[in-house]
Amino acid sequence: MADRSYPMTAAGKKKLEEELEHLKKVDRPEVINRIKIARSYGDLSENSEYTSAKDEQSVIESKIASHIEQIQYAKVIDADDVADDEISIGKKVTVQEDGEEPDVYTIVGASESDPDSGKISNESPIAKALIGKHTGDTVTIETPVGSYDVIVKDVAVAE
Repeated sequence: MADRSYPMTAAGKKKLEEELEHLKKVDRPEVINRIKIARSYGDLSENSEYTSAKDEQSVIESKIASHIEQIQYAKVIDADDVADDEISIGKKVTVQEDGEEPDVYTIVGASESDPDSGKISNESPIAKALIGKHTGDTVTIETPVGSYDVIVKDVAVAE
């Protein structure tokens, strides 16, 4: 079997555990109740409420299985164990492209990514290029639409 691991921050693992509990204790019982109610309507072959609830149940069970796997194979990265100026998961990075305003990213595990709030996945092209680099390094970032160079201005442990 292939060696599985899901790199993430401690906060990311905690969030997954909380989401898993919510799925198990709130979402799953609610959809089971909806299925019971829909069954009472009679003919299941033309019962859209039943079909909808069963579809939702499938999605919830899939999320539960995914969360369990990610938690089981979580590899919690402690940014404090990495050199202060080295980029890794759990670090907040300021980079600047020549002539542009600086960009700030927090590098997190894939399950934690939220690009709208500046949290980028360690699997993204930007993070892949930056991980392991240090303050002052010039880094070439390869993206599907081309490449560009940035200078690492600052690296700090994310809050």
